[in-house]
Amino acid sequence: MIQKLTDKIKKTNAPIVVGLDPMLKYIPKHITKKAYEEFGETLEGAAEAIWQFNKEIIDHVYDLIPAVKPQIAMYEQFGVEGIKAFKRTLDYCKEKGLVVIGDIKRGDIGSTSEAYAVGHLGRVTVGSKSYAGFDEDFATVNPYFGTDGMKPFIDVCRQEKKGIFILVKTSNPSSGEFQDRMADGRPLYEIVGEKVAEWGELYMGDAYSYVGAVVGATYPEMGKTLRKIMPKAYILVPGYGAQGGKGADLVNFFNEDGLGAIVNSSRGIIAAYQQEKYAKYGEKCFGEAARAAVEEMRDDIVSALHG
Repeated sequence: MIQKLTDKIKKTNAPIVVGLDPMLKYIPKHITKKAYEEFGETLEGAAEAIWQFNKEIIDHVYDLIPAVKPQIAMYEQFGVEGIKAFKRTLDYCKEKGLVVIGDIKRGDIGSTSEAYAVGHLGRVTVGSKSYAGFDEDFATVNPYFGTDGMKPFIDVCRQEKKGIFILVKTSNPSSGEFQDRMADGRPLYEIVGEKVAEWGELYMGDAYSYVGAVVGATYPEMGKTLRKIMPKAYILVPGYGAQGGKGADLVNFFNEDGLGAIVNSSRGIIAAYQQEKYAKYGEKCFGEAARAAVEEMRDDIVSALHG
């Protein structure tokens, strides 16, 4: 799967992942109105609105990008109906040929970690049959439990030819409360980065490991250091756009081959029509606004990489 991601990045010339993180405040009124007319102002109605919103975004950007990253919490808040919309979104993205990164940030130990890995990346046995649950291609994972938490994910990934992105240095302002703490004279995120590189050596693709890392665009100097520590890890880079990251900040996250990183933007794309620069599209054409935002993001990153 890491080779598929790399190939699609090369084909699209867009190291971009669109975060499908829908909130009702992002969804145009004509969509919510129709959903509520059919299902009422219910969890089912909200889930229908989310699905219709996602579908139109996907239809307008799938040919420009290699991957999407649905954040499961945005669906879980609507309970079982939201999870159905999550799964429906995953399946539709795969139909469109997109690589799917499940932003689930799971992590535990033993059988619990294995169950998370099986549910999202593997296959669960039911009698004489087996089924893929959510069936993402990659998942984000919290490393707090150490090797005991990571090994079940890596084992399932090896069986299914799938991958993970481990949280190393996240983009939020308070990440440093723990991640920047000094341990043995070094910041903790560097030690986690070394473990990612170590785990990655256990499961390599042609040039890059199936074990990647999450490093925020808001910390470019730390990204430069971590790129050297994890030369064979793909880096998933959140924090572009709405959180302040720009193309010029991202160069150090990539290797000299122009690969090795994929940059996420969520509300900067899916809610682009709410920004002044894309206001001309209006609510009805929110999909076109999202496409324009992807094109601008792609040009910004590519220009920075080749400038």
